[in-house]
Amino acid sequence: MVTSKNNAFLMDPGGVELFSAMLANVIKEVPVEKITHIFASHQDPDVISSLGLWDQALTTATLHSPWIWEGFIRHFGMNNITYSPIPDEGGSIQLDEVSLQYIPAHYLHSSGNHNIYDPKAKILMSGDIGAALEEPEAPLFVEDFEQHIPKMKMFHQRWMPSNRAKNDWVARVRKLDIEMMCPQHGRIFRGDDVKKFLDWFEALEVGILAG
Repeated sequence: MVTSKNNAFLMDPGGVELFSAMLANVIKEVPVEKITHIFASHQDPDVISSLGLWDQALTTATLHSPWIWEGFIRHFGMNNITYSPIPDEGGSIQLDEVSLQYIPAHYLHSSGNHNIYDPKAKILMSGDIGAALEEPEAPLFVEDFEQHIPKMKMFHQRWMPSNRAKNDWVARVRKLDIEMMCPQHGRIFRGDDVKKFLDWFEALEVGILAG
């Protein structure tokens, strides 16, 4: 979640089974009426199937998500929340003093997918890119990149279908000033580990069944 003076921007709020825990933790930080924007990087249920419950909890809010998934995401429930489609080329959103950027990440792994980049905090919220199959009690940050690779490799090879899309994303992200890359699953990359991940991912052949 990113907060500004008058708004809170909640990203990939999770599945329906997580709603009560997520709401309880969110309202420790901001009053629920301050949540005026929700972001869904793509259509997966573990990203946004809680939408119908947020739709009941929020008095007014806008959901920002790739245009291609509007017809799918509305099935999770949208009676009050307004849909704001993100174009394929990305864009930005201004929340009071805070500016966030939509970074295209198509086919990684969803055919319509975006990351969020905060240029002030220098954080990239990378969704499923960089995800790892971890134990629940795993540390928050990557501590040894080489030891972390086996936890990422199969996921990226199986779920990321396009080497061209992968390389386009790597080239785009290399232009950003990133201090932390935060995937949806697994540990956070920081400092030099961000570059190590980009180098590793660029060299990885994806869209295959090999482990």
